[in-house]
Amino acid sequence: MLTSLAIRNVVLIEALDLAFGPGLGVLTGETGAGKSILLDALGLVLGDRADSALVRSGEDAASVSATFEFSRYPHALLTAFVNAGIEMESGEALVIRRQLKADGGSRAFINDQPASVSLLRRIGPLLVELHGQHDDRGLVNPRGHRALLDRYTGESLGDTASAWEAWQDAEGQLEAARASISRALADRDLLLAYLAELTAIAPEEGEEDALALARADMQKGEKLSGDLEELRALWDGSDSPLARLRGAARRLDRIAGEHELLAEALAALDRAVIEAGEAEEKIAAAAEALQFDPAELERIETRLFELRALARKHECRADELPAKMRDMRAQLDSIEHGEADIAALEKQVVAARAAYVLAAEARHGARVAAAARLDEAVEGELAPLKLDAARFRTDVTALPEEQWGPDGMDRVEFLIATNPGADFAPLAKIASGGELSRFILALKVALAEQGGAATVIFDEIDRGVGGAVASAIGERLARLASGGDGAGQLLAVTHSPQVAARGGMHYLIAKSSEDVVTRTSVHLLDKGGRQEEIARMLSGAEITSEARAQADRLLEGV
Repeated sequence: MLTSLAIRNVVLIEALDLAFGPGLGVLTGETGAGKSILLDALGLVLGDRADSALVRSGEDAASVSATFEFSRYPHALLTAFVNAGIEMESGEALVIRRQLKADGGSRAFINDQPASVSLLRRIGPLLVELHGQHDDRGLVNPRGHRALLDRYTGESLGDTASAWEAWQDAEGQLEAARASISRALADRDLLLAYLAELTAIAPEEGEEDALALARADMQKGEKLSGDLEELRALWDGSDSPLARLRGAARRLDRIAGEHELLAEALAALDRAVIEAGEAEEKIAAAAEALQFDPAELERIETRLFELRALARKHECRADELPAKMRDMRAQLDSIEHGEADIAALEKQVVAARAAYVLAAEARHGARVAAAARLDEAVEGELAPLKLDAARFRTDVTALPEEQWGPDGMDRVEFLIATNPGADFAPLAKIASGGELSRFILALKVALAEQGGAATVIFDEIDRGVGGAVASAIGERLARLASGGDGAGQLLAVTHSPQVAARGGMHYLIAKSSEDVVTRTSVHLLDKGGRQEEIARMLSGAEITSEARAQADRLLEGV
């Protein structure tokens, strides 16, 4: 719910800090005092268009901050934050701040993190539900009527969405299979030619690297062949360095026992014989690895050329050619088995569609039954609101198949007829703003158990009515704001003393002029202040003792 609102330099408001609590809060004041400014300021943090005219005259910028607190954040709100990259700590209050410059620029922040105005517009309906004289959102907008009716059914209706997904998935598989076969048939001859060419060469994964390494070794062998031959000649024969070392070691072995230094010399000579032997083996291995064979080099280079030419032809790496072959075989196999696969997929589509229709028809039945209950509930609220002649109907109509979706096959719209014999029409087409507000209140009361935004605001819902009707409006607003099944927090801008008397918190909006500067201020009234304000609403500019007595009776009566 909305817990605080801080406004700086917005039109007639220089600086204002308001605290709000649960239940029904009422805002009153004389006409022109600035009640609309408060709503305009709140609208800024909810994503309304930034109008530089809202910046107080003589100031460079204006700002509005609204704080919302939740015992548990709505899932849709958290999802919107995650998608926008906004980080929220567990249990942290939500603070939305909007800055507006006199030149028309604006910036928005959510918990001091930059946010887009489009994000504010998305989350706004989850935070505040505003109903005014010319409201074209919320309950008036038929786009939300189906979801409201579904919640009113009190049943779990998730089968329709899952059945829709299964049907769409089956349709997608069928379309993909048809497209695959169509492409394969068009390219069949080319696929066969490509596959024959690849099969003849039979490329293997890793073959290119192995061939390139072998070619490099051979090229090195060609370059080093003369040096290797000289080394091989040097190490061969009885007069080689290794043979001489071995001969010296045998002679030294016969006399090594005669002196300690001779024994050490023998040990060193033995190590030299071992190291020389290892050198001989390495030279021989290198000569074999670097052996130059012109015919083999030509074969390797020819193979590399073929592999790389094919890779360029198929726009891939040489190592990917075996995968290309497998893919071509799969495409050709799909042509052979495709008709059978498509027949099976077509049966799946028919079965999935039938399952969806069954689920959607069940949802339709639940909607029709809930619509009858809702109509009866709303009708019961109309007479006390002086709408005796009006009628309400929830219209559930079938959609053409191309408009079916996860929510079913129905279009839902709330319709009204304000006079006997008049045709039913959408809520938005009511001529009287006062009637519209009272219809919305009746509908909101009937839908109270289904909840909505954490904070609900009614702007002058009581305009043009008084007496018993105003009392009925006040009683229903208080019921909505009572918590539990209601909204939990409801704010009402009102001109009616009967409505004002129902408020748990009463704010007085006043306008004053000092030093040729006009300012709007808002004050939370105590018990005495409430009596005086309600008395003013009853009697006008001159507050009489009778008006104060009547104000007391209104306050005591609630």
